[in-house]
Amino acid sequence: MKRIAFFVLPLILASQTALAASTEGNGALSLAALVAQHAPQVKAAEKALLVKYLDGKAKAAYPAGKKITVTADQVSCHISNVDITTHRCDLTFGAKKIALSGRAAHELYATLAEVGVPSGGAAGSIYEAVTALYCTVNPDEVKQEAGGGASCKFTPAP
Repeated sequence: MKRIAFFVLPLILASQTALAASTEGNGALSLAALVAQHAPQVKAAEKALLVKYLDGKAKAAYPAGKKITVTADQVSCHISNVDITTHRCDLTFGAKKIALSGRAAHELYATLAEVGVPSGGAAGSIYEAVTALYCTVNPDEVKQEAGGGASCKFTPAP
């Protein structure tokens, strides 16, 4: 029993934000597709395919054997429970920073919540944020319509 406590206690005491997280399936595909639209390293054909996936077109044509990788240094979204029209996300890709607002920001915020990113907040603001986002989409698996083909890893940010 003491051995279990020795290993479990540090995990219980560890900050939730210090632990890496991952997601697969629908949420991962949505997160990858939404971030990819702004990611400078993602090619136009890959962005177009991911938009088709969000539109429910799993059989969209793409060269066999090729995977799509989507990365972001940070994705940070914020809404307000005071000014309920506030929706903002900031995406960081190396030195490039992108700011989203309105519907696009809300969609990304909701997707972060969907994949289990813990919320934080203060003084009328609610945040969802991750660092070190790394997503892969395998079009060969997505075409099978069997629940696989997309996965994301990230670190929830404080």
